[in-house]
Amino acid sequence: MTSRLLLALAAFVAVSSSAQAQMPPLNFDQAAYITCREAHAMNPEARKALAVFLAEHSARVRGVMIPDGEQGAQLAHLVRGGCTLSPDAYLFTVVDRAIVAESSKLPKRR
Repeated sequence: MTSRLLLALAAFVAVSSSAQAQMPPLNFDQAAYITCREAHAMNPEARKALAVFLAEHSARVRGVMIPDGEQGAQLAHLVRGGCTLSPDAYLFTVVDRAIVAESSKLPKRR
């Protein structure tokens, strides 16, 4: 994954001026239950790491790859919109649904 894709995935939530330094969960069982609102409260680096972790997990399960460039940015925009509409939704659910919505356009895993 390139840094451009990482930045696109991190862009799903605006940077909070009052965000405190927080580390993202270290395993999927913890990460799966972070809401969009809780992710918004994280510092940008932690939020980016969490988004990438969840996106990679979902992509593996769905048999696709997260592409660089425009397709990766499109996924980030879908996640941002989902979190804007439902800030109390679990971030993983929003990420997974974005990947499912775009799965026919994403490259398949080998």
